[in-house]
Amino acid sequence: METTATILHADLDAFYASVEQLLDPSLRGKPIAVGGGVVLAASYEARAFGVRGGMPGRKARELCPRLIFVGGNFSHYQQLGDAAIKVLDDFTPVVERISIDEAFADVAGCTHLFGSPREIATAIRGRVRAELGLPISIGVARTKHLAKIASQVAKPDGLVVVEPGTELAFLHDLPVSLMWGVGPATRARLAEIGVETIGELARTHSGALTRLLGPAAGEKLAALSWNRDPRKLQTKRRAHSAGAQSALGQKPAVARVIVPTLLHLADRVASRLRAKNRPGRTVTVRVRFADLSAVTRSITLEQPISATAMLAEIAGDLVRGVLAEHPREKTISLLAISVSHLEESAELQLDLPLGLADEKRRPGSQKGLARFGADRAIDKIRQRFGKQAVGYGTVALEAARSVPDAFRELAEKEL
Repeated sequence: METTATILHADLDAFYASVEQLLDPSLRGKPIAVGGGVVLAASYEARAFGVRGGMPGRKARELCPRLIFVGGNFSHYQQLGDAAIKVLDDFTPVVERISIDEAFADVAGCTHLFGSPREIATAIRGRVRAELGLPISIGVARTKHLAKIASQVAKPDGLVVVEPGTELAFLHDLPVSLMWGVGPATRARLAEIGVETIGELARTHSGALTRLLGPAAGEKLAALSWNRDPRKLQTKRRAHSAGAQSALGQKPAVARVIVPTLLHLADRVASRLRAKNRPGRTVTVRVRFADLSAVTRSITLEQPISATAMLAEIAGDLVRGVLAEHPREKTISLLAISVSHLEESAELQLDLPLGLADEKRRPGSQKGLARFGADRAIDKIRQRFGKQAVGYGTVALEAARSVPDAFRELAEKEL
């Protein structure tokens, strides 16, 4: 581990909402939300009323009657996000972008040019504000995990530097919800054993964490609670999987809900795989129930796939298997599909016409080739006339479409 704090985590504040307030000055200082049926992002003025991303629009309006909804300027989001990351690039080549609005940077090699890490972070914040008109918070620490937590503590529009020797004192008083990998479900489980702060987590016996969270998650969180994070920045990252999910609210676990939603998700995932010519062998689904508990199932195939209908059907089998194992669960709140074990320009092994029952799910069969050909035709039509020009014969749920695909694409990593 480095002996000085040189890792920066820069995070644009309430990015989508801040962009809308930048584009329309009349919205500044007012509670706004990007979206409609679902809140995609909320300004800090709206967050003060409890409005959060992912919240149904109806609930958001109940919490904040004066809430202003805006549709979203997705091209501006990409443009301004790229411009903000470019400011980091001007100080150091060691930049790891992890989303449209946040990135890590290691400034160890450029302090002789631009000053201390604190001075560099201050200069970055000043340039982003002056050149783009956007607020950005930065955390500085020796590790990636602590730098990210520091940037969250710095929000909104602040700077926090965690110097060596003060790290555990800073870290252990903070809530576990700030840790990377602690979502609502994990936070609730930890609360059941009286763990609410990172310090309490650090003092919890490793065996208890393993029993509660499993070996991998338990060991990882225990290490992070003591600021043990050896990860280096990765300046050239490519995603090892492609996935998509739809938050459904509270929907019955029946075919009329599941089938169109999975087809919508499979369309999003498979089209990305085809665009990069990176089919995958492992299909994973996640089903979240009404109580926010979730079950994951996966299958690894003989040949990699990237056909939409093929992926949707395989995912459907996995979801039905989950529901069969949990007969008491009648309501679902989320469905997700991901494909991993991606291959580069995989050679397709053709199948003999043996009349196998699963022939239409085999990429090298006559039916499999026909499905892939249909997908390619759809891809070409969409490239010329837009994604809404043609679909797959069924309409996904409004819940699945309430988040525009343009918004989802901003969060997708490069394959």
